[in-house]
Amino acid sequence: MNPYRTHTCNDLRPAHAGQTVKLSGWIFRKRDHGGILFIDLRDHYGQTQIVVHPSRSFFELLARVKLESVLTFTGPVTMREPSTINAELPTGAIEVVADECVEQSLAEQTPLYLAGDEDIAEEVRLKYRFLDLRRASLHQNILLRSRVVAHLRQKMTALGFNEFQTPILTCSSPEGARDYLVPSRVHPGKFYALPQAPQLFKQLLMVAGFDRYFQIAPCFRDEDARADRSPGEFYQLDMEMSFVTQDDVFAVVEDVLYSTFTSFSKLAVDAPAWQRIPYHEAMLKYGSDKPDLRIPIEIRDVTDIFRGSGFNAFAGAIAAGAVVRAIPVRAIKSQPRSFFDKLVEHAKSLGSKGLAYLIWDGDQVKGPIQKFMKKEELEALAACAEMRDGDVMFFVCDAPGKAAKMAGDIRGKLGRDLNLIEQGVFRFCWIVDFPMYELDPETNAVAFSHNPFSMPQGGMEALEKMPPLDIRAFQYDVVCNGVELSSGAIRNHRPEIMFKAFALAGYTQEDVEAKFSGLLNAFRYGAPPHGGIAPGVDRIVMLLAGAENIREVIAFPMNQKAQDLMMGAPSPVSEKQLRELHIQIRGQSKPAAPADAARAP
Repeated sequence: MNPYRTHTCNDLRPAHAGQTVKLSGWIFRKRDHGGILFIDLRDHYGQTQIVVHPSRSFFELLARVKLESVLTFTGPVTMREPSTINAELPTGAIEVVADECVEQSLAEQTPLYLAGDEDIAEEVRLKYRFLDLRRASLHQNILLRSRVVAHLRQKMTALGFNEFQTPILTCSSPEGARDYLVPSRVHPGKFYALPQAPQLFKQLLMVAGFDRYFQIAPCFRDEDARADRSPGEFYQLDMEMSFVTQDDVFAVVEDVLYSTFTSFSKLAVDAPAWQRIPYHEAMLKYGSDKPDLRIPIEIRDVTDIFRGSGFNAFAGAIAAGAVVRAIPVRAIKSQPRSFFDKLVEHAKSLGSKGLAYLIWDGDQVKGPIQKFMKKEELEALAACAEMRDGDVMFFVCDAPGKAAKMAGDIRGKLGRDLNLIEQGVFRFCWIVDFPMYELDPETNAVAFSHNPFSMPQGGMEALEKMPPLDIRAFQYDVVCNGVELSSGAIRNHRPEIMFKAFALAGYTQEDVEAKFSGLLNAFRYGAPPHGGIAPGVDRIVMLLAGAENIREVIAFPMNQKAQDLMMGAPSPVSEKQLRELHIQIRGQSKPAAPADAARAP
């Protein structure tokens, strides 16, 4: 017989009454009711109530023992009194009366209370993450992640994909973020890089003829943390397919994500095919290339209405190249003046000089800029967004990129502050037709806008005949509830098209040969048309769990400063280790401490 348990703490039901059982777990709660101890024993699976009578020899031990100690109890299963049944627990109709108790591991006073719902400082939670992971909500998030990953693997395999592992130690490549570099001991002065993504290797797998690849891939980027981005490392469902168009990639991703979200959430999920929004339309209507479609607000371009108007602040800016974006909101004229004042201050915090607005009040139009506008201009504004009594229209005026960003931010704030965000639903869309190039804001030279390895729409002909800023790429993002889940592209698999694409961005053929020789060499030996994408596993689970921060779905995350407070990383290393790697730290006045010295207790 197993010395620790005959059942888990979630197994027992009324049908087990009268049986003698053995349970092991952590003491979750203790209550003393009239000299009788009631202990909630918790394990990975659930909870069972243990009853300890004062006649037992171990009663005094249990009265003193601290929460989170690990114990084994043996005793009969009995039915609870009807008035004490806990309907919220699967085991709530029974209890185990302890005849024996074995101490497995006694706990010290824990630095965080696991049985309550109170907020705990993140620094404490991350330093004692092994304790934090025992909390029910976080424990369930990590289990959800495990089930989601298993589902993704099963789904991809069923769709004919094969899972391959790609190297972790590789070369540095321009993926858009800073690399984590690993010094080579046997090649002094040279470095490996941890992969920002398996991009080049998965393309090489297509050249090798494997047709459909996937991997639950770890990726490493030296980026700052955000609510939806963990610093250091993350995981993605990396996939690549040969002989496919953009539509083929969309069909696979929609199948996989729709299956995943409907399997692990009770919320409504947009059924495929998902809405496709061109990049420029998304920036105009939503002020973002990752729009939250649950917010029922669409931005309007009203530049022409203000051009030459009596509102000189806008008319003068338009003459200098600015644009005006309008954010119409329904039925909010009853909001207090403080609401509008706070919104103006928020706009100023974004870099705007202010926030103009108009209020439709019956047959009148009111607001700070009403007196500068002609009747026909007000009528044109009303017509462009079908403004009615009680509606309000806000305005931002700036350079196109800044105006879009500010309008998008204000749209999101209005959605949150006015409780306009649709609840209980996952709204998906594709952002498509990304620009291939943009102007570098510092040099005003043509530069790649996103992924330089994407196939331009129109191929070589577009590169040769179209203005670079008008060229669109076969690049796409999948977005859910305002969260970008992934970017992908149909790849540029033709060396001559690649040389031309890079030439427009200022690279010589020699530059391209030097930086991307591995990929180019492969393409010279017969490369199939191919494309792919890589939805982020962490973000998928974050949405499914309803978590507001990605650290709530990662077992051992770093903090916002990219530190592991539990293990003490990053940490100093010994002088011996540095010598082996041929590294000397500038300005170091004394040898580095041993690696173990910096670790948290």
